[in-house]
Amino acid sequence: MNCAALGRAIVKATAASEPGKHSQAQARAVKDVLYSPGLGYTENLRIDPALRVPLATVLADFAGDTHEMLAGLDSQYVFKIGPADDPWESSGTYHLAVGHLVFRNVVRAVSQDPQAYAILRLAETRYEAKQLAAVPGDATGTPLSLPPTENARALGILDGLTDRYARDRAWRTAVRDRLLREPAAQGGYQEDPAAYLTATWLQGLRNMPEAELANRLRAQGVDIARTWTQARNTDESTRQALVAEVDLSALSGYREAKS
Repeated sequence: MNCAALGRAIVKATAASEPGKHSQAQARAVKDVLYSPGLGYTENLRIDPALRVPLATVLADFAGDTHEMLAGLDSQYVFKIGPADDPWESSGTYHLAVGHLVFRNVVRAVSQDPQAYAILRLAETRYEAKQLAAVPGDATGTPLSLPPTENARALGILDGLTDRYARDRAWRTAVRDRLLREPAAQGGYQEDPAAYLTATWLQGLRNMPEAELANRLRAQGVDIARTWTQARNTDESTRQALVAEVDLSALSGYREAKS
């Protein structure tokens, strides 16, 4: 089996039967792939070009697990990282975890392909928008601040892992072109908060010079948090404090991934 056929087989074997619903066998298959010989612990990992988009597609399909393994804040994703640890069920689907070095090696290698990276970025954006949309309207304190700061950390780590590619103009151009092919029909926040947050961010990329893309990606956590708090009519002092916290979280994640 060549790499292109292998990639198609992996996607077919792990794709959810309905959005966000995976079986134990599917989650186990993803974990086995990530821990397979030639991936996982390999330093300076290089993945065959034919496998990069399929693996990104798989990680995007498991967006909730990908987000948690990027952000690194949920204890379940710390205690169940061993190759022999089985996936676990929660909220009607099965989840998986792998060691953060294994996961980051794979994400970094996959993201060398700008199309694969854009797939990961869009999946993370949509997942984070849903997380923000689920925050109750009367939330204050940690219930209000934790989701956007966690989101910013995940994005910061993704930016740090892919910083070497973002310096290449052709890569940045291909990423932006792929992101802007996504439908961005935008209704109001009250109508569909998650869609509104995603579409607003994508619209902000449309007239942006290519040279500014890397900076705009690094500011995504702050941009979405600002849009979200404005749509929620959060008071100005709370908004400023939260945006500052989000900015710090993104920077911390970025530096961690670069170290």
